[in-house]
Amino acid sequence: MKNEKRDPEAIALRSRAETRLKQQAKPITDVVKSLADSQRLLHELHVHQVELEMQNAELVESRSEMENLLDKYRDLYDFAPIGYFSLDQHGRIQDVNLTGSTLLGLARSCLINRPLSRYVDRSSRQLFLTFLETILTASEKKVCEIQLLKADGHTFWAHLHGGGERVQSKTGDTLRIAVSDITSLKLAQETQYRLEILSATNRELKTEIMKRQAIEAALKKSEQYKSQLLDESRRLHGQLRDFSHRIIETREEERRVISRELHDEITQLLVGINVSLETLARDTTVKPRVLRQKIIRAQRIVEKSVKTIHTFARKLRPTSLDDFGLIVTLHAYLNDFLKRTGIRVYFKTFAEVDKMSSIQRTTIYRIVLEALVNVDKHAAAQQVEVNICKIDDFVQLEIADDGKSFDVARMQAKRGNKHLGLIGMREQAEMVGGTLSIQSTPGLGTKIIVKMPFNDATEDPKSSLETIVQRA
Repeated sequence: MKNEKRDPEAIALRSRAETRLKQQAKPITDVVKSLADSQRLLHELHVHQVELEMQNAELVESRSEMENLLDKYRDLYDFAPIGYFSLDQHGRIQDVNLTGSTLLGLARSCLINRPLSRYVDRSSRQLFLTFLETILTASEKKVCEIQLLKADGHTFWAHLHGGGERVQSKTGDTLRIAVSDITSLKLAQETQYRLEILSATNRELKTEIMKRQAIEAALKKSEQYKSQLLDESRRLHGQLRDFSHRIIETREEERRVISRELHDEITQLLVGINVSLETLARDTTVKPRVLRQKIIRAQRIVEKSVKTIHTFARKLRPTSLDDFGLIVTLHAYLNDFLKRTGIRVYFKTFAEVDKMSSIQRTTIYRIVLEALVNVDKHAAAQQVEVNICKIDDFVQLEIADDGKSFDVARMQAKRGNKHLGLIGMREQAEMVGGTLSIQSTPGLGTKIIVKMPFNDATEDPKSSLETIVQRA
């Protein structure tokens, strides 16, 4: 034993044993020196015995500590919040904690040596096998989410975490897999997903509601607009009916006037001519001088008849409008208007106005005549300006007087409007594709503005007429 090499722990243990033996030993005074070797051997035996006792005490203490640690480990292992499964290389369960067995709803004894894949739902089995193969062949830690089956057939979502270092055992390498129930998390995620879908659907519904509200507002506005159009149509229909009645009345009045004038003037003149001719026919002894005077008197009556007929023709439609053009015809009418009414008229136009189509020239003539008739009857004006000008491809007619003004909107909207001239002028302007507007301001008089496209009759009269008809 003297020649054996001891480690530091054994040396320290022997030193403590010798110290304790010295404390326990009694002094021996009567021992013979010859017994020194035996005594030394006995001493070593005592020391070795003390060493064994001390080692035994340490082992008992270590065992107690190990048992305490083992109890703590078992408590931590069994009552851990997640399940722990120890699997062999074939995926069979070698060990499982209490939480793991509770998750599957089976006792631990029923799970030992059974493959964990047996408790995997069919929909997740392929994913689990891939996960198991990965952690068996690779050293990295892997995770996956699968559905596991309980003993009662119900499924739950589980989060699997495994891989890393493998533990050596008698049966081979052992893999440890941590399993946690994430059903609540999945439900929360699904609920969150549904909430997001519901929120998106809600936003879409709000957008759709806003669109429908906008469409509904547009429809209401359209209905109001249609109602306004209907009221306007009824009003215009009433005006048209009144206009038609007024036209019939005006025509009858014009026929009555023409009939009376023809009867009062033309008939009397013709009767006078007839009487003169009969007198000449009966009196065969009339002297040449007297005969000549009677013939001159009859000629004057004929001339007066011709002038009267020309006056009627000019009122109906002046032939000069076709023979000499619009400018000459308007000059003649305006001079006659000045002589009859004493109202000064300033006339301005452009040379190409006579190149317009016949219907357009007639329209301008009729509007000017109607406007001047209204000025003479209602405006009490001192002067009138008639201006015809060309602006780009349009002809603009302006008739302005310095007489009294009137409320244009009220006059146009008035039911049973007897001012047939205003309506007639607008209708004539629209017939040739034009527009008519009226401006009447107190102290400034009234202005009528007519704007129509310039159609050159020298290019293609038929085309111009077709264009006017289409626009009308």
